[in-house]
Amino acid sequence: MAMSKALRDAMNDQIKHELYSAYLYLSMAAYFEALNLPGFAHWMRVQAREEVGHAMKFFDHLCDRGERVVLQAIEQPPADFPSPQEVFAQALQHERRVTGLIRNLYQIAVQENDPSSLPLLHWFLEEQVEEEKSVEQILEALRRIGENGAGLVMMDRELARREAE
Repeated sequence: MAMSKALRDAMNDQIKHELYSAYLYLSMAAYFEALNLPGFAHWMRVQAREEVGHAMKFFDHLCDRGERVVLQAIEQPPADFPSPQEVFAQALQHERRVTGLIRNLYQIAVQENDPSSLPLLHWFLEEQVEEEKSVEQILEALRRIGENGAGLVMMDRELARREAE
């Protein structure tokens, strides 16, 4: 069954959004490297790799369906942030935006009667619950410790333990 133009275009657009997410998280990693917080940087690098994997899921789905992947320009992410807490506040805002994009894709698939895309989009909806939760937990911990040097160092060590999925 062929994919509708509306869904194909939306999935191609989502590839761009997922790759932008990777760029954003790499930029955040660079910020943390500059602050000498290697654990925070590591967490963001793992997140960036995960986002590239998400883009590839859409890429592969389009290819598997015989659709053309058309890559789009990726916007430059911000390079400077006011604080580690603000980095995670922006990451949470970004993940919530991505959740909205995935929900929109799901609605397009339903409207276009494309049941073959629904399992992929359902997986992404579940993934977004995890994404938002993990960022929210880190943000809440940062709010509790504030800009406390000792707390930040302890949290840096904790984030360094994140393993790639």
